[in-house]
Amino acid sequence: MTKNETIASPCVRNCCLNEEDVCLGCFRHIDEILAWGKATNEQKLTILSTVEQRKQAKNVADSFK
Repeated sequence: MTKNETIASPCVRNCCLNEEDVCLGCFRHIDEILAWGKATNEQKLTILSTVEQRKQAKNVADSFK
């Protein structure tokens, strides 16, 4: 990725917030969704890392149901 390339939004157009204001489609918190458009690539990578952690935690929790 070059410095001028932008990181695509992880939005999957399945927007629905849970009780913690995390989207059930892309796993971003509402604050992360709102900040995405002005975030630097470094900030976006941090958000994507957090998203992946949330996704994995949900998968683990779901496996115990």
